[in-house]
Amino acid sequence: MSTIGFAPHDHHSCVADTLQKADSHCADKGLRLTPVRRRALEILLADHRALGAYDLLAVLATEGMGTQPPVAYRALDFLVKAGFAHKIEALNAYIACAHLGECKMPAFLICRACKSVAEADTAVAKGRLDDAAVAAGFQIERTVVEAEGLCPACQDIAA
Repeated sequence: MSTIGFAPHDHHSCVADTLQKADSHCADKGLRLTPVRRRALEILLADHRALGAYDLLAVLATEGMGTQPPVAYRALDFLVKAGFAHKIEALNAYIACAHLGECKMPAFLICRACKSVAEADTAVAKGRLDDAAVAAGFQIERTVVEAEGLCPACQDIAA
């Protein structure tokens, strides 16, 4: 599975494809992708950067979709539970899932300069963490891998 976030790509198709997958997933699973939830996903998809709940709320408020924090938090909670978004713990922010429906154990590459985030799928089953879990008799259900550094564009600027 490829890493999405730093590499140039057709972003319009990226957004359109993800929204279509989200619509289909919700229809298949009987989930409600309300206008606020859908717009929250669109906002997260607008750029491959993590947004805080209050950043999301600011956009929703300007569009008349709510001004109270629970509006943003409820939408984000739905998006995370549905697998449409991830919480980036290091930034206390959220990003749209780049591999909707395919990413089981994501890893995030966070640029410390521009705050862009690339997402990749990790294979815990082939790594040291899985070996340690097996040795301990532990079954891994979820991991969070976040690495901070410089994206290619910021490396060019720093050079």
